[in-house]
Amino acid sequence: MERRTFESLGGECELFAIGMDPHALVAAEAWIRRMHDRLTRFDPNSEVSRLNASRGRWFAVSPELETLLRESLRAFEISDGLVNVAVLPALLAAGYTRDFAAGPTAATKAPTIRPLDDVLQLRPGEARLRGGAIDLGGIAKGWLADRVVAQLGENVLVNLCGDLYARGGGETGEGWPVGFGDKTLLLKDLGAATSGTTKRSWEGGHHLIDPRTGLPAQSDLSEVSVLASTATDAEIFAKVALLLGSRDAPRWLEGRSEGWWLLP
Repeated sequence: MERRTFESLGGECELFAIGMDPHALVAAEAWIRRMHDRLTRFDPNSEVSRLNASRGRWFAVSPELETLLRESLRAFEISDGLVNVAVLPALLAAGYTRDFAAGPTAATKAPTIRPLDDVLQLRPGEARLRGGAIDLGGIAKGWLADRVVAQLGENVLVNLCGDLYARGGGETGEGWPVGFGDKTLLLKDLGAATSGTTKRSWEGGHHLIDPRTGLPAQSDLSEVSVLASTATDAEIFAKVALLLGSRDAPRWLEGRSEGWWLLP
């Protein structure tokens, strides 16, 4: 088994593959790093930052960013508006204005978060933001995991800071062993993701914004892990479940998720 571990996308990334040239993992890491540089909001020269600064004009976007923005609109629709990448003004107001390692800044009044389909317009090769700004940090990890798996082959696991996809049967053929809540599961052709309020938190706030209030989410759950048919959907479902809380999350997840774990 080939394995490659590195830091990117704000955390630890892992690539595993059976019967593969290790140079393929090197190439996959390089692609992930390029996508991080393109999608981060912390670099004013990134593609996302330049889109955010385009002041309502149509902006030429790469095929990758266009696809990810379309996924973001889909996430908004299937989550009943709870997954909304147009929460960047609220993140800034909560104090998450710079790379997390640099610490928070002073909080300001929470803004009203507009529906994503009011903020974001797309046409082939171009995007326009009307009176808003986006942060793709959450959904991008799941989306990138799905893409890297498709690039690498039939028996691989890609874990990007907790958003992962396991394809094929791993070393034994029974599945890839993955920690899921308080258990280890064997995953085969499944995505998984965890959403929580403790890892990126500071006194008085955390990074998970509830678009209904514009404030860091108030939930009786501190962490949610979800299985789904793709890493992208697992990321979407986990965030919705955390925002809904322990009473409503199971009902929403039923029929959508392949399994879940809720931590108070």
